[in-house]
Amino acid sequence: LMQDPVYKSFLCLLQHLSSEIVDPEQLAAACRDLFFHLAEKSELYRGEIVGDPWHNHLLDRIVAADNVFSRKAGLNEYRNMGPALLQAVQYDLRVLQRLAALGETAYQEAKERLQQAGYQAELPQWPGFTPLAPSPSPGAAAEARQQLKRELAACRDWDRAGLELLAGFYAAHGAGFFGSFRAFRWVHSKDGGYLKGIANPDPVRLQDLVGYEQERAAVVQNTEKFLHGLPASNVLLYGARGTGKSSTVKGLVAAYGDRGLRLVELPKRYLSDYQEILQLVESRPQKFIIFLDDISFEEDEVEYKELKGLLEGSLQARPDNVLVYATSNRRHLVKEYFSDREQSKTWQSREVRQTDTLQEKLSLAERFGLTVIFYSPDQEEYLAIVRELAGRYGLNMDEQELRQQALRWALYQNGTSGRTARQFVDYLYGEINFKNISPAK
Repeated sequence: LMQDPVYKSFLCLLQHLSSEIVDPEQLAAACRDLFFHLAEKSELYRGEIVGDPWHNHLLDRIVAADNVFSRKAGLNEYRNMGPALLQAVQYDLRVLQRLAALGETAYQEAKERLQQAGYQAELPQWPGFTPLAPSPSPGAAAEARQQLKRELAACRDWDRAGLELLAGFYAAHGAGFFGSFRAFRWVHSKDGGYLKGIANPDPVRLQDLVGYEQERAAVVQNTEKFLHGLPASNVLLYGARGTGKSSTVKGLVAAYGDRGLRLVELPKRYLSDYQEILQLVESRPQKFIIFLDDISFEEDEVEYKELKGLLEGSLQARPDNVLVYATSNRRHLVKEYFSDREQSKTWQSREVRQTDTLQEKLSLAERFGLTVIFYSPDQEEYLAIVRELAGRYGLNMDEQELRQQALRWALYQNGTSGRTARQFVDYLYGEINFKNISPAK
């Protein structure tokens, strides 16, 4: 919290107010700095502001806190916490509650001091910002966070009743970073990698996907086992492009995020960082799917060896709360050449154990416990997807005309697939509705 820009600017204001001799210019600058940081947080805020902007910001930071108390409470171990830890948490909450009530009081006192000192420049009023409209479907976890903030704001003693409220929330929804986000992307930097939360993940839902119900059901059933703590498999989804492999995995977040499922997208080039990710998530109560999207390996790429370690374990075993879901257009993930099977003309250039190398390349895909194949749809399956999507969009047009346009679109797009069908219906919906727009006067 001490590194938070809003909090730092508020402490700066309090320090100026506590000085016996106040520099008007510095005090005014502290007021403007606090106003600026609160405006930056509040005007672009999605949802209801509980209390005033300062109060709301503190509540957000408390709810999202990632510390030993919130982590242990997230593991449903609140009753097993030592008295020293609970005493420290209670002290912090008492201080934070007093600080939350000081926002407007401190700001108004600063303005009065400046007025008494004859300071002429006008300062903004105590912030009454207007946030952005909330997301149409914020999700159960976001609603739970908002409800907790309301209850804390109405609570008279954060150190007692507030502590119980927080512990219950962490136990139900997780603590800190993993309680605030459902999807993450692994980012690699020169100082080491880190997980970046994705505030607005792809909103695709499983029930919105058309076709491939049987294939999707296998992935969903495996994920259900995982969430129930039963043995579940790493999954390879492979098949033709545009068949909904990636959308199936992304749709799991919307379906099971409120039940503790988290999705971590790991780019292929950073596969060697997988042990860092395992260390970050292994002690968390949530379930994590490491998502490798659209992967395949060239002959000279050695990252596939890291994938083997992730799938089958190295010295650091893969935790029970982690699975790997990968999508690919290739059944065998490492490219193989005819030359791999041919004997070289010169014995000096032959590999001594050429068969071993070939088997190593072929065995990678076999290390996934479950392989789900998404075949490219034939013409009639493609048209069935088009009809279903057109019905959902409310496009009432002649079926023969729809068929002809859909086939023409597939011809231009070089093939039939679920993606092609959705792109066609999106285009058609936009064209029809654009024609109905009245010209601007």
